[in-house]
Amino acid sequence: MTTGAPTPTYPARPRRSRLRTFLPLGVAAWLVLEIWLLTVVAGASSGFTVFLLLLAGFVLGAAVIKKAGRRAFQNLNEALQRGTAPQSGGGNGLLMLGGLLLMIPGLISDAVGLLLLIPPVQKTLSRLTERTVDRKLRAAAPGTFGDAFQQARIHRPDGKVVQGEVIRDEPGGDAPQDPRPPLTR
Repeated sequence: MTTGAPTPTYPARPRRSRLRTFLPLGVAAWLVLEIWLLTVVAGASSGFTVFLLLLAGFVLGAAVIKKAGRRAFQNLNEALQRGTAPQSGGGNGLLMLGGLLLMIPGLISDAVGLLLLIPPVQKTLSRLTERTVDRKLRAAAPGTFGDAFQQARIHRPDGKVVQGEVIRDEPGGDAPQDPRPPLTR
């Protein structure tokens, strides 16, 4: 027995991006490699040596983050006193990332964190990042971030996205309104 209603057809699932596919695999491989390297180093020396290495990395990372944060706050404070924008290119973000990687337990993350503390590596990475962001922004559709925040996205049951602006058109304009009754009874 059929009702005569057509069976709903759903659009094909959108393809997963490469980042969403390979990021979890990369993180899992990184964790396995970190644990394996820690066990190799512990087997070659001792567990206490590995513990001291991890503790030294944590303390050094905390000191680097504290120094970079203090420098960033000082630059911001000086810029606000001058009435200008803060200077970019201080490398505070990369210093903080290096400190964070030093604080994460593991020898590979410690090595990458130490690399990020070297000024020529910081300059090279910041230039590469600026060029990449510039290229992505030029390739993006015209519009501003303000336009993006003003738009609301409504998801329809068929999966399509309808873009629009939310405009409240209430009678009375700026006149004060009475408090509304509660929705529950």
